[in-house]
Amino acid sequence: MKLIDFYNQVVKCGIECDPRKNVPANPFPDTAILYGNLQTKIKNILVGIDIEVGELVLADRLREKNSLDLVISHHPEGKGLAGLPEVMRLQIDILVKMGLAQETAQELLEERIREVQRRVLPGNISRAVDTARILNIPFMCAHTPADNHVSSFINQLMQKKQPKKVKDIIDILEEIPEYQDAQDSLVGPRIILGNPNRPTGKILTEMTGGTEGSKDVFDKLYKNGVRTLVSMHLSEEHFKKVKDANLNVVIAGHISSDTLGVNLLLDKIEKKAKEQFNTISCSGFKRLRRY
Repeated sequence: MKLIDFYNQVVKCGIECDPRKNVPANPFPDTAILYGNLQTKIKNILVGIDIEVGELVLADRLREKNSLDLVISHHPEGKGLAGLPEVMRLQIDILVKMGLAQETAQELLEERIREVQRRVLPGNISRAVDTARILNIPFMCAHTPADNHVSSFINQLMQKKQPKKVKDIIDILEEIPEYQDAQDSLVGPRIILGNPNRPTGKILTEMTGGTEGSKDVFDKLYKNGVRTLVSMHLSEEHFKKVKDANLNVVIAGHISSDTLGVNLLLDKIEKKAKEQFNTISCSGFKRLRRY
């Protein structure tokens, strides 16, 4: 498979799991080929949750001994990072499905998007990309397509299992290998708000949409029947607002959730291509296949 074909499959698979009703041809500005010849044949890949200068130097060392065709970062770098705020509009559709008015959801997200833009714009976003260019290593990031996969997977699992109490969500998550590994490292799923025996009520899975949304949305979610959040992570600022709204919160885990999403994405691409990539895992990622 060529690099451009691999990238196109990442986008296509991401769209297949996207929560939005109307999706354009490429709705993922946080997913990009950051460096490399589009015709490069892809077989041997280094995959990590975060790929920065150190991981690219590692890739160069690995390439001294074995063939290495591509380095994939889950979290965005370069223009992918610059495009992160734009993909946050995905969250509008999720909030509308939870009962919020379209106008309210959009107003809350637009304010948060501007905040994230202000944080991203001053950053030195090209350090890793420059390193890939100097070392001549093909480099890409695949963010929201992977997050869409874990979000869809967890949503379907909750609908199937129908947990009654908050603690039941933990039991369900701990059956998943990626979360089992996280548990072994003492960073597994946990309840950070709410009594384990409280009813789950309506569950919102917060696993995709770029980064955390508006901190002012939680009381509105409560008024629309949401009682439990299942999230990758929660900032302290958001935590205080969630606590005020009296919601239950289950933190599934950040890196473990990202790993699950990337694994599901790679599984789908390999099945479509009818070939397996030789994958070297690094930076928090562990390749686990489900087929």
